[in-house]
Amino acid sequence: MSGEKLLVVEDEVHLAEVIADNLELEGYSVDVVGDGLEALDRIRAAPPALVLLDVMLPGMDGFGVCATLRAEKVDVPILFLTARSDADDRIRGLELGGDDYLGKPFELRELMLRVAAILKRAQWARSKTTFGDRLVLGEASVDFKTYAASVGGKVYQLSTKEILILRALAEHPGDVISRAEILERVWGYEAFPTERTIDNFIVRLRRLLEPDPQNPRYIHTVRGTGYRLTP
Repeated sequence: MSGEKLLVVEDEVHLAEVIADNLELEGYSVDVVGDGLEALDRIRAAPPALVLLDVMLPGMDGFGVCATLRAEKVDVPILFLTARSDADDRIRGLELGGDDYLGKPFELRELMLRVAAILKRAQWARSKTTFGDRLVLGEASVDFKTYAASVGGKVYQLSTKEILILRALAEHPGDVISRAEILERVWGYEAFPTERTIDNFIVRLRRLLEPDPQNPRYIHTVRGTGYRLTP
């Protein structure tokens, strides 16, 4: 992944410099900003391969930056860096569309490993699927290029996480895919404090794609294990 453009959004100047210097030693190209609103402008103008985003920022906090980007359908990968590392904050950050969450203080080597893992998952997300560009589930059709779901004549935009969960299931139709495997594929297992968030994503996908979400025809829960997609 050498040469990938990264953006560090951190208002602690010394820490930002240390992170940037170490990322550059790994071969990445790094920009640094210390304000949430400035970060938004930078990302909108030229989305980097990854944003390392502090939560406590002047201008707009990291959660606000992430929520705004996702509302605008900007799917740049985001790694939260923050002293606020309790489970509720982690879950909130991930449900807003973050890709990983690393609490301060952290080991620089762990940060480098997480950056590499996120970029690897992003590469998988951009690669060709094993089943083509479209998944058809009864009256619902999902386009994996545009992230659009057509259901009963209406078109809905899916998030990156929703698309990747569907992809992880659709690449092995009829097989049971464990929660651990989905988490590793979509978020990276270490990012996840509980299974609550993935269950919430499955609920949303069923509401959108299933004729009767309470009695799923396509996206099945295998109790105690994970999920199975039956096209």
